[in-house]
This record gives sequence, structure tokens and C-alpha cells, in this order.
Amino acid sequence: MGKLSILKEFWDFLRVRKKWWLAPIIIVLLLLGALIFFTQSSAVAPFIYTLF
Repeated sequence: MGKLSILKEFWDFLRVRKKWWLAPIIIVLLLLGALIFFTQSSAVAPFIYTLF
């Protein structure tokens, strides 16, 4: 099972169960995780962490 199968399974869950309100929550969580991951070793990190 790869990452694409997890995305496909999540998409099928949203489509079948009509849980469309979950999509924005997951997207925001993924974006925040990516922001934290990419700013860990950069010089901008102290400025990003003051936002939260």
C-alpha cells in the first residue's frame, strides 16, 4: 500500500459517506505540517513560530 492508495481510500470515503466538511480540515492540517517541516532548518523559523 502506497501513499496514493491512502489518498484514493480517503477520497472514496468522502464520496460515499458525504463527509465533505472533512476535506478542508485535512488540507489545513497537511499545510501546517508542511510549513513546520520546511521551516525547521531555515532562518525564517523563529518568525514563523511567533505566529503560532
